[in-house]
Amino acid sequence: MGPQPISTNHISPYGDEHLAIDFEQQCATLDSVRMTLTRKEYDLLALLVQHAGEIIPRDALLLRVWGYGGEIRTRTLDVHVRRLRKKLGTYADQYIETIFGIGYRFQPFHAPRFFQSPVTPAVKPAIAVGA
Repeated sequence: MGPQPISTNHISPYGDEHLAIDFEQQCATLDSVRMTLTRKEYDLLALLVQHAGEIIPRDALLLRVWGYGGEIRTRTLDVHVRRLRKKLGTYADQYIETIFGIGYRFQPFHAPRFFQSPVTPAVKPAIAVGA
């Protein structure tokens, strides 16, 4: 059994502050620079992005991208995730999350937010000094 085709029909492109994926053109850019991805790296990234926020089990990724059934023991997925993370550079850990013993999850990029601490009004101490 071969890999199951990853449907890209009528899927809106993905884009955030750093990563953009055009599913129809089957290409990805990182910080406006086209990423050089192998077919399997692109298929893996596209599948993860299409299911952003969802945990995708290892077996499902191996079946959809490589056509491997659950009985196959392989490190192929781990090797490809490692290569994909390397290509995502400093954003890798923000985008691809390992769910130990289960699979992987793509998390859309969220820029760090800095909040100013609210100004707290002067509060009367519960116990007065010298009371």
